[in-house]
Amino acid sequence: MSDAERRPEGTFDRRAIPAEAAESRWLAPDGTAIRRIDWTAPTRPPWGSLLFLPGRGDSYEKYLETLAHWYHRGWNVTALDWRGQAGSGRLGIDPVTGHGDFTQWVDDLAAFWGEWRDATPAPHVVVGHSMGGHLVLRALAEGKVDPNAAVLSVPMLGFVAKGLPTALLLMLARVLARMGDPRRPAWKWSEKPGAFPAGRMDLLTHDPARYADESWWRERRPELVMGPASWGWVISAGASIRALERHGVLERVTTPVLILGVEGDRLVNFGAIVRAARRLPHAELVRFGGEAHHEILREMDPVRERALGAIDAFLDRVAPAPSPVPVSAS
Repeated sequence: MSDAERRPEGTFDRRAIPAEAAESRWLAPDGTAIRRIDWTAPTRPPWGSLLFLPGRGDSYEKYLETLAHWYHRGWNVTALDWRGQAGSGRLGIDPVTGHGDFTQWVDDLAAFWGEWRDATPAPHVVVGHSMGGHLVLRALAEGKVDPNAAVLSVPMLGFVAKGLPTALLLMLARVLARMGDPRRPAWKWSEKPGAFPAGRMDLLTHDPARYADESWWRERRPELVMGPASWGWVISAGASIRALERHGVLERVTTPVLILGVEGDRLVNFGAIVRAARRLPHAELVRFGGEAHHEILREMDPVRERALGAIDAFLDRVAPAPSPVPVSAS
């Protein structure tokens, strides 16, 4: 085992790409270049292969510490941008508005999954955060990915809308989108262009140091900067949420699924997460309270360690490392 693999997590540099990781591009079937990062260990047999998919407006730089945790546990690890965000270009009306189509993202995931699964050792695990968790669940429900296990970190399965049903929100969004270009931002970003809105940290994490890492990376890699979602994104998200709410959709998912949810989450609807966990045949739900905000994997150490411990224990049970093949004596 190398010195890097022995390194305690407490000394991990969250503001550097680790030497063990390689950044590259994957070409989608239509030729779109989508950014990826891979941790592989050619000097040791891996446990298996883990694919991480971030949330809306996210980049894999925010999760280097967590990706390294799984790598040091023995997994080969890959993280992938979504088309149109982070270092994979933009689809909105300007360089910072987040626009895209959920069906296109599911199709991208399906295409990448097929190539990645065939090129990497089993067992195969997929982890999705927020919007990424939604897209993973939809791909599972549609039979477009076939992992041994899935982990959904605060999946975006419903909006936080003070009791307004998704159907009504979707109708309003469609009306507002028709009043201009649907690629335009659906909400205001900040009084200072390019700056994070006031109070944003209170939605994401209690950890000021981990929160500051995002600004650091955006300053060094301006292509990561993303602001509000577009009206088109809102419409696509609402339609995708309603598709998952239909009876029989989640009920046909046979993959073991672990879900992490935050009861006071102000970005995604916790009630929708609870309902989805009840409908999934093989789901486990781990609840967090006021000690956590939306980005559980970037929270203060006690919360983050509890989340990682739950994920590790789940994967130990449902996606154990293959037993080594005995060597016959000659």
